[in-house]
Amino acid sequence: MNQERQALLRQLPGVDHVLDLWEEAYPARDLPRSVVVASIRKTLEELRSTILAPDETLDDASFSDSELLRLTERTVNKAMEFNLKHVINATGVVVHTNLGRSLLPESVSRHVAEISSRYSNLEFDLEKGARGSRYTCVEDILCEMSGAEAAMVVNNNAGAVFLSLETLARGKEVVVSRGELVEIGGSFRIPDVMARSGARLVEVGATNRTHLADYEGAIRDDTALLLKVHTSNYGIVGFTSSVPLKDIVALGAKYHLPVMKDLGSGNFVDFSKYGLIKEPTVQETVAAGADVITFSGDKMLGGPQAGIIVGKKDTVERIKKNPINRALRIDKLTLAALEATLHLYRDEAEAVSAIPTLSMLTMPAKVIAAKARRLRDRLKKLGNNRLKVVLINSSSRVGGGSLPLQELPTKCVGIKIDGLSANRIERMMRQATPPVIGRIEDELVVMDMRTVQNEEIAVIAATFEKILAEK
Repeated sequence: MNQERQALLRQLPGVDHVLDLWEEAYPARDLPRSVVVASIRKTLEELRSTILAPDETLDDASFSDSELLRLTERTVNKAMEFNLKHVINATGVVVHTNLGRSLLPESVSRHVAEISSRYSNLEFDLEKGARGSRYTCVEDILCEMSGAEAAMVVNNNAGAVFLSLETLARGKEVVVSRGELVEIGGSFRIPDVMARSGARLVEVGATNRTHLADYEGAIRDDTALLLKVHTSNYGIVGFTSSVPLKDIVALGAKYHLPVMKDLGSGNFVDFSKYGLIKEPTVQETVAAGADVITFSGDKMLGGPQAGIIVGKKDTVERIKKNPINRALRIDKLTLAALEATLHLYRDEAEAVSAIPTLSMLTMPAKVIAAKARRLRDRLKKLGNNRLKVVLINSSSRVGGGSLPLQELPTKCVGIKIDGLSANRIERMMRQATPPVIGRIEDELVVMDMRTVQNEEIAVIAATFEKILAEK
């Protein structure tokens, strides 16, 4: 270490000195002392690291009282922020796993707020005046919407699959097509979940083609379940063949074996009516006769994260009684959000309009284009010659492991700023309040207007006004 760096290190003040400066400068700020002290320590440590970094340079001004206060205040403000915060999704991925997946409808959010701030009949039967089950608030409407005999809910679909397998097939064999051994985000794999449940996997068929005879040939005395998994996050095209669920149900009936269908990202709306690729609905799957069906409460359904189990009454009752169920159960806020979302599905037109996920997936191209023009015009009104704004035709994605082959035509706003690279602009957008998350294409920062909410257009314009003022 050279003498210059040693001299700078000796200039670093102690925590007490900076704390005295803080208390003198901000006597009225009501902040936890522990946060202020920790922030001072962090600020001084960052200065120490900068001094020791070979490519960094500091001068005496970096240790002035005013600069120490400025750096400390920045660190304090950062420490007092919530880690989980609102961001603007301009990526065009509707069910963005990293950005909170599905947005709840406004009516659902109001209901959740009411339930969260008041006592509720979570596990109290108002008719009998005795303890009840938390499932009753959603079981009836799930059965109504799906046509199933019984229903229950756990924390997510991985939990629903695990609980069902553990209940129905622990210590025994489960037959599943090799082409359906899916993996989703977070390394969730059907074979791994099955192994943890205590069930033994029996693969049948080939990756691209499986026939009914493959299933039947694998049935033995130790077989407990026939499992069919919907490949919701990838597609196999070309020379392919899979067995319809109704045929597997008939095979299960022949050998007195239950049949389970994991829908993954389930939905109650036939999206093919709106120009999207056909996906099996929950209602169709129930009608095909499966004993148990699992699917997500968020994703294509547009509600809160949850794992929904519907099916035959005797099968679902067995799953409910599994002691592991308690470790996977959902809380009152998720139940409130799920029930309120399901209520909207009683009128499909209302559901498509009111549930943000459905609304964004079915949004007409002209509506997206109008939003893009609004943002372009707001940005041009900033009157900064460094800012270049163009409209781009592109494609959005469904996301959330759903409809992987579906491309949704969209309109994007592309941005260039003279003197700033696309990477630098993207980083400044991410560091704004609220953060704006877009993507980079061909040296442009691109914002897909399908996933930008109407009220966020003005916020994005204000963000760029600040970015232009900074540099």
